[in-house]
Amino acid sequence: MARRSRIPQYGTVAINGIQYYKTYVEDTEGKRIALYGKTRNELYDKALEIQELLSTNAYQRKTPTVAEYCEKWLLMQSVHVRSTTLNDYTSKIRRHIISELGHLRMADVTPDDIQLALVSVSKKSESVYKSVVILYKSIFRSAIASKVIYDDPTAYLKATGGGIPQKDKVALTDEQAAQLVEAVKGLPPYVFVMLGLYAGLRREEILGLKWDSVFLDTDAPYLTVQRAWHTENNRPVILTELKTDAARRNIPLPDCLRDCLKEAKATSHSPYVVANHDGEPLSYTQFKRLWQYIVTRTAKERTYYRYVDGKKIAHTIKPVLGEKAAHNGKVVYCLDFEVTPHQLRHTYITNLIHASVDPKTVQYLAGHQSSKITMDIYAKVKYNKPDEIVDALGGAFAEWNAL
Repeated sequence: MARRSRIPQYGTVAINGIQYYKTYVEDTEGKRIALYGKTRNELYDKALEIQELLSTNAYQRKTPTVAEYCEKWLLMQSVHVRSTTLNDYTSKIRRHIISELGHLRMADVTPDDIQLALVSVSKKSESVYKSVVILYKSIFRSAIASKVIYDDPTAYLKATGGGIPQKDKVALTDEQAAQLVEAVKGLPPYVFVMLGLYAGLRREEILGLKWDSVFLDTDAPYLTVQRAWHTENNRPVILTELKTDAARRNIPLPDCLRDCLKEAKATSHSPYVVANHDGEPLSYTQFKRLWQYIVTRTAKERTYYRYVDGKKIAHTIKPVLGEKAAHNGKVVYCLDFEVTPHQLRHTYITNLIHASVDPKTVQYLAGHQSSKITMDIYAKVKYNKPDEIVDALGGAFAEWNAL
């Protein structure tokens, strides 16, 4: 079939500071398709190619649905990303992209379609919103590079400015840390809490830690991080591939943690430092139950549900600090603050900074790949007291004032 020799009128547009030539062609249903090119010749060739496809109706047959291309893209990523990263991609893509736009053809997706799909994502955290936007852009740019589509509906999409802002992480005070340790001593989460507070391990590092990585009888006791825990379909998977190269590190043990681990090892029948009753690493559900020991001891109003005569009935309890739980006399409401697993690690890093440990050492012990992560925390912790900054500035400019 003869190719059309005439190209529609075109103009220019700037995308991320780069000028492109732009034109439109119409598909068989009269819908306009935007095309971009860095030069007039590139744009001309694209227009001729797509017009030929449209004239034979091959364009619609060639273009897969969003769901089909997303699954293909995930398969391509599986070659060079960690399994945990792939699981994260898969979850976000299926939940936020395929569920919204999966039925559409890749060539039919418009910027408005994506913006509407992102409305529900904007109610999630900033980090979730940003990662979903990045996935959208990566998927459609890959489709363009493979000439599956010619127009990028994500060209003007920004990863910033959406989602619910996350609160700054707050470290536990010395008093709160002491209360927490006292509250869980002798309970299943005790070792987990101690490793978080006094070694700064991530949750996946604690739950993947084995006794062969803990050295208690050396002159300077330490542990080495070389495994990471994650779950697939609620089942634990232990990886020797860590989050980053920097995550592989040796961490000295303070006396309190050394004593805690010695006591735990003496009664352990598992190769894992934190294990279930069968000596195996915890499943996700088992970890949630482990952390529930802490949640139930907080004096926080909460609601739970029970079924009475087949009906779901809500019950609200208002714990009073120092009192025992009504249905479990072993539980005493002894914590007047909430705590998360990551807060333990943040407390460790904060305490290093307050102890005037230099930033590079903090970066190493925390297992941060980027010094920017360390310095952002360092700045917030070290320089968040206006009165101290004023005193420091006064000393810095004292010589100027004397002139």
